Amino acid sequence: MLTALVIERGVVLGNGSGSPCVSGEMEVEERRKGVPSLLSSQGECIASNITQLIGWTPLIELKNIAKNDGIDARLIGKIEPYQPLSSVKDRSALRLIEDTEEKALITPGITTLVAVTSGNLGIGVAFVAAQKGYKFIAVMPAKVGIDKQILLRYLGVQVILVDASLHGFKGLLDRVEQLKEEMEHVYVVDQFTNPANPDAHFRWTGGEPAYHNIQGIGPGFVPETLDTSQIDEIITVTTQEAMDMARRLARDSGRKDCSSAYLQGQMLLLVAAREENMGKMIVTMFSSGGERYLNSELFAHVKEECVNMNNAF
Repeated sequence: MLTALVIERGVVLGNGSGSPCVSGEMEVEERRKGVPSLLSSQGECIASNITQLIGWTPLIELKNIAKNDGIDARLIGKIEPYQPLSSVKDRSALRLIEDTEEKALITPGITTLVAVTSGNLGIGVAFVAAQKGYKFIAVMPAKVGIDKQILLRYLGVQVILVDASLHGFKGLLDRVEQLKEEMEHVYVVDQFTNPANPDAHFRWTGGEPAYHNIQGIGPGFVPETLDTSQIDEIITVTTQEAMDMARRLARDSGRKDCSSAYLQGQMLLLVAAREENMGKMIVTMFSSGGERYLNSELFAHVKEECVNMNNAF
């Protein structure tokens, strides 16, 4: 049912038609209508602010991957890099802040938002906060890729790095508590305990369809918002399998996504190869773009090649 709805909306949006406008009746929220609301009576397709562009990302069929693996199923990816700041976390950032505004807990121009983030949630909060008039401080593990730190600073965010290897996730939370004691009018945007985080996917995404070197996966704790009773199956994918899938998607489908997207791509193959899934359509989500991971292990081989080419001059 959910997959069918994803496909239906993907078609309605006219993916590949060259226009984000849609026609016909479509139920959308009054407060955050998204791309479908951009079709005005004059036929204009212009957003009044950047948060209206969150959601309604396109779907792509990975035909070459299925063909090369001899898989008799349709492999579909939902391309979240098409979000305004190129990540599925844009959805969560908007809902977390809007939920807090609805409860009258924060005030533009007065409240400073603080969040623990490994990158993408913080980047999402950064642009939503900027649009709405909030200052923002990101508390991050020191091991987070430099690309994300650079982007956050470019967006005007104060970045505080914490050596999580010494105190783990608790060290990040302790630093947040310290900020609350030192500053006035601070509100913590807590993606790990606030139900508004998964609520973003119930409201929007759902109506659209161990140790590793993959950034953003497995922070070392189970967030309160995770309902494990909803998990049907856990599939193990090695770091090497995910990296190999990354290079396949780049070679066969022209994709360059985040490292966790390749883990999902590998799981997509494993599930699609099962006999009971022959002829079915299977959808996964590619969570963010690859530009924020250029200094990670995923791109190490081509980075070294490019550096060596430049050193020759």
